[in-house]
Amino acid sequence: MIFEATELIEGYRDKTISPVEATLAAFDAIEAYNQDVNAFVMVDVEGALAAAEASAARWYAGEPLGPGDGVPTSIKDVFLTRGWPTLRGSALIDAAGPWDEDSPCVARLRETGAVLLGKTTSPEYAWKGVTDSLTFGPTGNPWDPAVTAGGSSGGSASAVGLGMGPWSVGTDGGGSVRIPAAFTGTVALKPTFGLIPHYPASPFGTLAHSGPMTRTVRDTAALLDVITGFDARDWAAMPTPTGSFLDGLDGGVAGLRVGFSSNLGFVRNDPEVDAAVRAAVAVLADAGAVVEEVDPGFTDPVDAFHVLWFSGEAKVLEVYGELAALAGRADPGLLRTAQIGASLSASDYLDAIAVRMQLGQLMGRFHQSYDVLVTPTLPLPAFPVGQDVPDGSSSPDWTSWTPYTYPFNMTQQPALSVPCGFTTAGLPVGLQIVGARHADALVLRVGQAYQSATDWHRRMPTLMTQKEHR
Repeated sequence: MIFEATELIEGYRDKTISPVEATLAAFDAIEAYNQDVNAFVMVDVEGALAAAEASAARWYAGEPLGPGDGVPTSIKDVFLTRGWPTLRGSALIDAAGPWDEDSPCVARLRETGAVLLGKTTSPEYAWKGVTDSLTFGPTGNPWDPAVTAGGSSGGSASAVGLGMGPWSVGTDGGGSVRIPAAFTGTVALKPTFGLIPHYPASPFGTLAHSGPMTRTVRDTAALLDVITGFDARDWAAMPTPTGSFLDGLDGGVAGLRVGFSSNLGFVRNDPEVDAAVRAAVAVLADAGAVVEEVDPGFTDPVDAFHVLWFSGEAKVLEVYGELAALAGRADPGLLRTAQIGASLSASDYLDAIAVRMQLGQLMGRFHQSYDVLVTPTLPLPAFPVGQDVPDGSSSPDWTSWTPYTYPFNMTQQPALSVPCGFTTAGLPVGLQIVGARHADALVLRVGQAYQSATDWHRRMPTLMTQKEHR
């Protein structure tokens, strides 16, 4: 059985389940499935059980610390975690630390009493759209461990998909929570930039967002409530929201203006993905949304994105000396693209920023006519594990198969991925819902309306059903 966080909180309140039981269930799932998918780089059984027992005592006394007290939660291994190493999938980082500080979202989780289970896998410095590293190996998919979970937050997606705790937090600089959500049949939100404080500042600058990863939109909203508190360490942090993202979540989509773009005008989709997304859009129309098929009107901004992204990679690695000397010690793809980044000029960077600003202006105007934009999250289902790109790709770059995700990192808009079907091979398909900047609550509301009318998010991964029948 997979618990949802909102169900757990109700159970804690009426004493039908305890945080200790929920935490033990999460560790049972880790023991059962982690060997197949490699979602965790470390777990802290002793620390988590102690936290769960303390949470149980608070709930028994009617004095929970906050709305996430006792919820088993995992942390992507790019966030600082006090007392645990943060290795970012890299052998270049000294595990000895010191590790004496929490990133903002981790601090907020501790303050609410969440039970921190451990840390999940990431490619080296979260640089690509799949999850594997020289240090920790590849992360597989709950629906078929032989195919990728996506990335760079693939460990978190596999963890929540298999019941290894209902909440996880990941990062998204070009799609890194939405890509694995689409591949694993889970839910993830890249919020408006600054809504979730981020510290230390990312070398990828204002492309990089933190984001909640769960199995349901309701759990995503509940986790967002916890991790959006203002943190002075982030110069771009927005004020703490005054309300809850759960408020109005069930408001429906009647009368909302939905712009549906099947391909953004420049993408070619797998036919099964296209069919699943079109069926999902029909569900929104049946629920009362006013749907119009339209493209926003921009060309692929991948060249500008590469300038921003590859420059960040070069900055990440410059502290380790000459890039050529890192051969065999760092991901070859990371080294290849970092070398490109190191060759770029300030003028190249400013030109890319100009493209970014123009794209933001275009999308600002788009949302004067449409409340949300709906697209596929990805144009294809998951491909074999351990590869940066699918078989037959003409490009070595992960951006070649993620054209729906990185544009909205450039614009800093909220973008949600929800599961919307399966291929005939049994692999999940994702639907992306994009809103204007600061329209995070509206994006969640549309996602909730879709999930209320469908049951894709209730399906149990093949890995779980196979083991249950053995």
